[in-house]
Amino acid sequence: MSTSSSAPLAVIVLAAGQGTRMKSSLHKVLHPIAGRPMLLHLLASVAALAPARQVVVVGAGREQVETAVAGKGIDIAIQAEQLGTGHAVAQARQALTGFVGDVLILYGDVPLVTGETMRAMVERLHRADAPACVVLGFRPDDAAAYGRIIATPDGRIEKMVEFKDANEAERAVDLCNSGLMAVRSDDLFALLARIGNDNAAGEYYLPDIVMLAMGDGRPSAVIETGASEVAGVNSRAELAAVEASWQAARRAEVMRDGVSLIAPETVFFAHDTQIARDVTIEPNVVFGPGVTIEEGAVIHAFCHLEGAQVGRGVSVGPFARLRPGAVLGEKARVGNFVEIKNATLGKGAKANHLSYVGDATVGEEVNIGAGSITCNYDGYFKHRTIIGDRAFIGSNSALIAPVKIGRDAIVAAGSAVSRDVADGELRLVRAEQFVKPGWADRFHDAMRKRKAAEKKS
Repeated sequence: MSTSSSAPLAVIVLAAGQGTRMKSSLHKVLHPIAGRPMLLHLLASVAALAPARQVVVVGAGREQVETAVAGKGIDIAIQAEQLGTGHAVAQARQALTGFVGDVLILYGDVPLVTGETMRAMVERLHRADAPACVVLGFRPDDAAAYGRIIATPDGRIEKMVEFKDANEAERAVDLCNSGLMAVRSDDLFALLARIGNDNAAGEYYLPDIVMLAMGDGRPSAVIETGASEVAGVNSRAELAAVEASWQAARRAEVMRDGVSLIAPETVFFAHDTQIARDVTIEPNVVFGPGVTIEEGAVIHAFCHLEGAQVGRGVSVGPFARLRPGAVLGEKARVGNFVEIKNATLGKGAKANHLSYVGDATVGEEVNIGAGSITCNYDGYFKHRTIIGDRAFIGSNSALIAPVKIGRDAIVAAGSAVSRDVADGELRLVRAEQFVKPGWADRFHDAMRKRKAAEKKS
């Protein structure tokens, strides 16, 4: 029995829905899950199958979708009128002119379908019984208004019916239609041309091709997956639910891979977060896209990281923010209320308290004192600060870029440095201190007398 196919694969993604329940100017399929638009989540899974052709069917908001997929080798088809899923798939016909092979039909608002499930659908299409169509089914806790699949124990479909058109017995069935389907190209558009809209909604239903093929003596098959994998997004609440499902799965995965999450439910990953083993992540940590963390690092509570590389044995936080371009060398330390942006901290460098380091190169074993900042922006342009190995930046110092601090140099606390500091030099930039003995006592006496006089009056 064959379980694989060498036939070319085309993928049709339906993304023409109005998305009115999202109440958003952003196209529904572009709302993010784990920092990546839903549609791009799905297309990333599709890429594992190396499809020969990809078509996204769009309607309203097409410009946004076209921009999102630009340069990815994806054709766009337009569904000007919303006349049902069968009608939507039919709009891809011109884009697939000349294509011969298998066609996988997916939905842009069902983003968590894995490449393994997609491959299983295509492989089922090529088993010895050669089903006309393969439908992906699932069994939700609440079948609600999903279309139902009536099937034999071995997965042969006897009937598919939309909820609106189902009778009481059919509605009692818990095997539901996800809408995802695999069909041979030489069958798909011929069957679509035959479907009608004589139903409760007056729409052209994609599942009707299953019944048409059955009428031709060609049965179809269903394979099943978990309900969470085919969860769709039509509202903000459903978006949050799918996000929660994705995060729960990712947390479980990283812990299996040797990462310690102290309070897993409070940690949020991006789609591309990379974490090595023996990393510890404390509660309430959020990862934006583009973060890599090496072995032995500790991310303390209430940190936000995006576009950052965290080296071996690094300590971050609590309450730290790493912005894009932050690179922390081995055993560097970034402490509470410290922000790093487009800056490299060398091995063993420390910025432990209340500091901003932006557009900077910080050498090894540098100490940046509490309250110190790099002044990188002049109102028009960004400028860079370079700090040599083992330099010591005293607390509450301002390094006014562009500026270079030499190796082993010391910048005294409270200094505003606008010129380069040589290796081994001490730079002290402070106004002269004036001492007026007894002045504060005389001031307080005068103020107390004035306040007392005002109360009497």
